[in-house]
Amino acid sequence: MREPVPSSTAPLEPAVDPRLLEVLVCPLTKAPLEYDRAANELISRKAHLAYPIRDGIPIMLPDEARQLEE
Repeated sequence: MREPVPSSTAPLEPAVDPRLLEVLVCPLTKAPLEYDRAANELISRKAHLAYPIRDGIPIMLPDEARQLEE
């Protein structure tokens, strides 16, 4: 029996509640954040950081953030 071939497009995480985006800001710059659904991250353009979202919870710790490329 053949194994099922996994889909090339993995399901995306559920969208972040827009009300949450209205109140969350970058902890370093206090600037607004953008939601990147494909990467499941909150982006701080001003700080050049991407904060991960794990199990639906934004991890707003600068030490956990990924540095964005220029």
